[in-house]
Amino acid sequence: MKTTLDEMQAFIAVIDGGSITAAAEGLGQTPSGVSRTLARLEEKLGTTLLTRTTRRLHLTEEGAAFLAQARAIVASVEAAEEQIAARRERPAGRLRVDAAMPFVLHVIAPLVAGYRARYPEVALELNSSERYIDLLERRTDVAIRIGPLADSTLHARPLARSRLRVLASPAYLRQRGTPKSVAQLDEHALLGFNEPDSLNHWPLRGAGDARLHVRPVVAVSSGETLRRLALEGAGIVCLSDFMTQRDRDCGTLVEVLPKQTLDVRQPIHAVYYRNTAVSARISSFLDHLAQALAEAPFAR
Repeated sequence: MKTTLDEMQAFIAVIDGGSITAAAEGLGQTPSGVSRTLARLEEKLGTTLLTRTTRRLHLTEEGAAFLAQARAIVASVEAAEEQIAARRERPAGRLRVDAAMPFVLHVIAPLVAGYRARYPEVALELNSSERYIDLLERRTDVAIRIGPLADSTLHARPLARSRLRVLASPAYLRQRGTPKSVAQLDEHALLGFNEPDSLNHWPLRGAGDARLHVRPVVAVSSGETLRRLALEGAGIVCLSDFMTQRDRDCGTLVEVLPKQTLDVRQPIHAVYYRNTAVSARISSFLDHLAQALAEAPFAR
């Protein structure tokens, strides 16, 4: 075999990262080193895999064909390494986890040190996406999804449930007043999501028996942005306990209309294509996460 595994991994990293610079950062190499590796690979294969412009890299037809085979080869090598590690009962290899940024910051990040101490041979890769992703396309092993699941083609493991609450900062409430009823929310700055619109259904009784649907005066794509806006006194928000528990404990955010708030809890699932009996990496991470969530105040 003329090409090496390192060359294939560098090629894949460039495609996944979208640039040689991003690939170099992910691989812990220099951009010039990655560029030389690509040139060497193309020379060995006797063909051009990528065309380069000042803004983008484009796969040639030959590059697309080689990419599919390279992915399969690298995946096979990773699977072989994983099987050997599983026999030794030591999970090993790269584990790619995707979750919304608030969940990464408030739940996963505090657990990383403990997980790495327990499983030092697992190379953990954390990615953040506010939208549902295609696990295969993004080469993701596990995705954490908050809310109802729609994709039945995935294996799902329930992890916890987190309650929704309506919140604001004490400074905002001192300036604008504390609403005493749902109707009085019309007099306030309500902050919400630009998509999906279902996230703007708050755990309050609206017209009839339906939950209250709000039209935010400021709409954002990230729950963490909403949290920051609320902490800065920009308005009233509806967020999940997993990201606001500490804020409520220290009083930087307080609950609005607690007596009128319905007990609405968002399910938290891990979704994946592989079976945990096959992937020791996945099962080790999910067991560690599930144990932490079982002890988390917001999940009680």
